[in-house]
Amino acid sequence: MIRRHDMPFGAMLEAEGVLFRLWAPRVQQLEIVLSWAGGKKRRTMESAAGGWWHHFAPGLGSGVCYQFLLPDGSAVPDPASRYQPEDAQGPSLVIDPAAYAWQDDRWRGRPWHETVIYELHVGTFTPEGTYRAAMELLDDLADLGITAVELMPLADFPGRRNWGYDGVLPFAPDAVYGGPEDLKALVDAAHGKGLMVFLDVVYNHFGPEGNALHRYAEDFFTPRHHTPWGPAINFDGPNSRVVRDFFRHNALYWLEEYHFDGLRFDAVHAICDDSHPDILEEIAAAVAAGPGQDRQIHLMLENDHNAAHYLGSGGYRAQWNDDFHHALHVLLTGEKDGYYRDFADQPTNHLGRCLAEGFAWQGQPSVYRDHRARGEASA
Repeated sequence: MIRRHDMPFGAMLEAEGVLFRLWAPRVQQLEIVLSWAGGKKRRTMESAAGGWWHHFAPGLGSGVCYQFLLPDGSAVPDPASRYQPEDAQGPSLVIDPAAYAWQDDRWRGRPWHETVIYELHVGTFTPEGTYRAAMELLDDLADLGITAVELMPLADFPGRRNWGYDGVLPFAPDAVYGGPEDLKALVDAAHGKGLMVFLDVVYNHFGPEGNALHRYAEDFFTPRHHTPWGPAINFDGPNSRVVRDFFRHNALYWLEEYHFDGLRFDAVHAICDDSHPDILEEIAAAVAAGPGQDRQIHLMLENDHNAAHYLGSGGYRAQWNDDFHHALHVLLTGEKDGYYRDFADQPTNHLGRCLAEGFAWQGQPSVYRDHRARGEASA
């Protein structure tokens, strides 16, 4: 079984060569540097409507390294790079998605009610810290009663150590853990043992180091909204269509090309989007109309807003329940600082409401949040 997700940007391997595409609406000229064993060339990219640039390199294939040259002469990687063998600021590598032969043709996932999640950081799960080493311990997880492995974010980040939440290249699994085929082998092996594999994705910001988008695609960000990391990603302003497509394709890419069984969306309360449908609703609809038609896909949210409308018919299977955790934490430790202030009064009642109705905070004013209303009815 061969799996490949086609998208309107990045490097696309074709029968006669490689097509390179980049959205760079803020530059007047653009070049690409191509290098491979025994060869290197620098070519001018052609501009197209809407801020797009493209170049077709005949006769080339997988294994070619490439970088984009900005007008100031600096080189940047492909924001849709499938692999960065020399880290986040190095050249991107053309990958052939068809190179890996999947063995899990009959895998259709597992129902949500069977889900028991083990959150796993690839770099700390084994002494080696690699995808291949993690494969050796899948039997231990299955014996423990785990049915789903959730990998913490893998998007390429600068350096060798990171929790994963500061990724800058969302399509490139970080090379410190292994190559794309190693990650695919891990997912494939897990399916062979009856384990689902989820991936944690971060769509609320890019990491502070190694992100070059603002230098040639400033419209990726908007000053209309602000986040703890600065200007928000532009999901609802001028030129936001390309940005929305970038992240919609990213979700489909992981589900289709890597055959993940679901995604966990990090801190979506920090995604600012006044569109209707918003980007979360658009992604859920795309998944349902795509890979969700053939197998069971589970989408999960981390959402401090307790926005219950995303669940069920909203396209999302579940949401991290901080209320449940915080109520338990206050009961067990007595700590009442920070966001635990909201649970200091009658923590047992808060816990009971979580068990009975989902969230403890369903629109009541939050002391910790300056008495602003928090949450939606979830019963």
